[in-house]
Amino acid sequence: MGLEKEKAETCVFMDEDVFHSTIEPILKKKKEKARAPLPDRDPRDINPHLKVNFEDVIGEPSSTHSLDSVWIGSHALFELIKFVFYRILTTLLAIPMAFVAGLIFAILSCVHIWMVRPLVHSCLMTLPCVQVIWSSLMDTFVRPVFRSAGAFLSKISIKSCKSDAL
Repeated sequence: MGLEKEKAETCVFMDEDVFHSTIEPILKKKKEKARAPLPDRDPRDINPHLKVNFEDVIGEPSSTHSLDSVWIGSHALFELIKFVFYRILTTLLAIPMAFVAGLIFAILSCVHIWMVRPLVHSCLMTLPCVQVIWSSLMDTFVRPVFRSAGAFLSKISIKSCKSDAL
């Protein structure tokens, strides 16, 4: 009774999974059975930079906090918009982009298999002949010139001495 002199902190304890879950469970009906987990569609982890969570985009420092309902609502809206628009965009763009990527890789594979590799292989087959001709030309014309220059320049000696005239 009377005035309270003790200060008490008010804390809201929430389960950690509330902020880290996707919006998909919210969209499911409560009576619907949970599906088996989907297989990993990025097993080689080639897109780690695209794993964006709400906390990666929006962060409130401990000194400033919005209302809990605003924070939870904005988190839910973020996840909902990300989920819905990703589904819409992939529905519209996935098939045409897969077609274009398949076409590009088919052209690159065809060019590599039927043009680049035979050309490289034929060059590698003719290189031993070219190497013999090239080395004989070097041995005949270039090597004697550099041997003579090396013998001439090896006879030069340089001596340094200090002058005390200053």
